[in-house]
Amino acid sequence: MINVVKLKKTFGSRVLFEDVSLRLNRGERIGLVGPNGAGKTTLFSILMGQLEPDAGSVEFERNLCFGYLPQESAPAGDETVVELATSITPEFTEIYSILRQNPDPDSPERMEAMERFAELEGYLLEAKAKKILAGLAFRGDDFNVPARTLSGGWIMRAHLAKLLVMEPDLLMLDEPTNHLDLETLGWFQQQLKQYAGGILMISHDRFFLNSICDGIAEIAHGKLHHYTGNYSSYLTQKAARYEQQMAAYNNQQKEIEHLEAFINRFRAKASKAAQAQARMKQLDKMERIAPPEAPEGTISFSFPQPERSGLRVANLEHVRQAYGDHVVYTDLNLNVERDDRVVLVGPNGAGKSTLLKIFAGIVPIQGGVRTIGGNVTVGYFSQQRVEVLNMNNSVLDEAQEQARGVNEQGVRTLLGAFLFKGDAVFKKIHVLSGGEKSRLALVKILLNPPNFLLLDEPTTHLDMASIDALIAALKAYRGTLIFVSHDVHFIREIGKSVVQVEPGKITLYPGDYDYYLFKSGAASAQSGLIAGLNNSRPPQASEKKSDTATVAVSDKERRRLRSEERQSNAGKRKIVEKRISTLEAQILKLEEEQSQIAAKLADPVVYAVAERARELNDQAGRIAKYLAEKNYEWELAIEELEGT
Repeated sequence: MINVVKLKKTFGSRVLFEDVSLRLNRGERIGLVGPNGAGKTTLFSILMGQLEPDAGSVEFERNLCFGYLPQESAPAGDETVVELATSITPEFTEIYSILRQNPDPDSPERMEAMERFAELEGYLLEAKAKKILAGLAFRGDDFNVPARTLSGGWIMRAHLAKLLVMEPDLLMLDEPTNHLDLETLGWFQQQLKQYAGGILMISHDRFFLNSICDGIAEIAHGKLHHYTGNYSSYLTQKAARYEQQMAAYNNQQKEIEHLEAFINRFRAKASKAAQAQARMKQLDKMERIAPPEAPEGTISFSFPQPERSGLRVANLEHVRQAYGDHVVYTDLNLNVERDDRVVLVGPNGAGKSTLLKIFAGIVPIQGGVRTIGGNVTVGYFSQQRVEVLNMNNSVLDEAQEQARGVNEQGVRTLLGAFLFKGDAVFKKIHVLSGGEKSRLALVKILLNPPNFLLLDEPTTHLDMASIDALIAALKAYRGTLIFVSHDVHFIREIGKSVVQVEPGKITLYPGDYDYYLFKSGAASAQSGLIAGLNNSRPPQASEKKSDTATVAVSDKERRRLRSEERQSNAGKRKIVEKRISTLEAQILKLEEEQSQIAAKLADPVVYAVAERARELNDQAGRIAKYLAEKNYEWELAIEELEGT
């Protein structure tokens, strides 16, 4: 569908990237990854025709239809949400404009527009759009409100709905998960898995990339490299590629050292001068292998730890909270103890951010009691946190003012982890983007952390290296943490317990995110069973005369059904156990093959034959992909076994 050939793009004297080539075929799903500032969004802009490359070309398949979702600030006007979602062609946009300008049902212009709307099967399109909007968590009464009245995140969801309604040949998505909660993210993943077209997307969400992509393109250090498989496979292949490049570089350095030693030893000796001269020419003609760029490692940073709080950190009792007529909580009860690591999950609008603000004391509660424990200091991070920044300070000055017991080098190390590198630390805060200000506010919290930390979507605007740095910092943090995030990898790394927030109520799961996923499904099934029992019709008076016989028969029947169920469960259990045993054997075999290939790739002799090295590298990638699939199947089988 798209063929990118040797692109180059510069900004002033800086070469952003060069010699970038990429081919995307019909139906492929490629994730574009790399550090912030590497040129991912710039490459998208070139593909969209919004920027011209300095060199190279982009070739599109004839009549290719593609849809693009920007990372931020998609347009919205007077059209309603459902009109925005169905404006998939200029003609539909024009029809909606005519209908808004002619509200009189008898006006000729409106009648003509309605006829054309029907001819284009607009009513079927509306039904499809409403189904998709519902999947993206829009409510029925949201469909007909003007899109411009929505927040930025909901406008982006409406534009995402438009792309799913359109079903283009190619979807180009720039950080599509930024504005989705976990429930909506799960629904969106399923839509993309079933999507027939191609996908090219920028994302820092590893779990999302693993779920969707069959290829990864990494742009870093001005170059682009393509890898097969999902994100986990990419990591394996990248490590193998680095080892391969390092082995080739080291071998060449040994050869150079040997040649130079011979030249230095014999260049002045008449009988060996010709041989020394030949080796000098050999050195001159040698195409030097550059040392490979070291893979990004996790930032090592030691920050000050907060004072120890009392055992009881915070407690909410019978709390009521509402915004006007919108009641968020009526009887909220939640206790937080020292060292808790709680993730809040639930749909947008259910009250997760409100719960953080209640704990932070930012919003006054309308009823009940909020109690903060002894020696507890509260810190709250959200997008509004940027208001505490001094706009006249430089980035470094602002960070150092907050630092407690951290020297300038330590401060600059942490700033570098959050993408303030080199001279960027001297930029004035008032010239920073919203994302940069948000990252700086996060740095300030880490430099002087409270012992009760409340984080609302802390990974927004962070690339993967920065997310890793934040994870490392929070793992070392000796305090109490409550956070909201839609990044599943971040949640799995940090969260130790889960609070599910639903409209008007909360449910505590005293285990990690996977425990919550398993138990919340079981709880739903139990709720359905209880509801079914409660809705059973009680016996009427006319039925009471046969109660004894009915009970006797029912007991006998119940015993028979229980016996059949036990036999059925035993049979199912044997089948699942056999499947688990088969999977474990397959996993063991794949791990052995993976170890054998890794040993071969570690041998420098392999790289003497480039084709053989490539074959082994491809084989390693395929095995990593199969191993990930089999491990996932094994996890599902274990869960199924526990349920029988």
